[in-house]
Amino acid sequence: MSSRFLAAGLAAALFAAPAVAQTCVQPAEKAAFDVRALQSQLMVAALSCGQEDQYNTFVNRYKSELGGAYRGINAHYRRTAGARGQSSLDGYITQLANAQSQDGIRQGSNFCRNVAPLFTVALAAPATSEALATVAVQNNLSNPHGRSECGPSSTPAAASRPAPERRPAVRQVSTRPSR
Repeated sequence: MSSRFLAAGLAAALFAAPAVAQTCVQPAEKAAFDVRALQSQLMVAALSCGQEDQYNTFVNRYKSELGGAYRGINAHYRRTAGARGQSSLDGYITQLANAQSQDGIRQGSNFCRNVAPLFTVALAAPATSEALATVAVQNNLSNPHGRSECGPSSTPAAASRPAPERRPAVRQVSTRPSR
């Protein structure tokens, strides 16, 4: 392997590192994923248990928070998947609904009885994304986004910009023999 390819590979690895850091879920994105999990669980319950009226009340009451959660998840997938962001988002929403539907199937005839109190708790929550996210977390709702949470020092801006110049300089090495 020539030194030129080695230098190019090293440079590619160094510049790819920030992209890997972007795949973690920021705190606001985590809340958005949790809100979406709550909405999806209630949608599955509405369709499976004939609770469409309660679901419609939930959607109307929390329209702003649900829209914000969707935008937050969309921003996450644009940040982490780039041009594939929309297809990644669509895949996540489908996977989430499937996971929650499977949970309902596993519970069998107990599902509707088990999920009914979730409507009561969700509809009593304050109209904030944080409150809705808390309802989702406290009820241990399926949320298969598959991303770990970012550490406290990670921020969206820090994750998307290169690290300060502490990287070793990559020097172009000539592979031509000296004369």
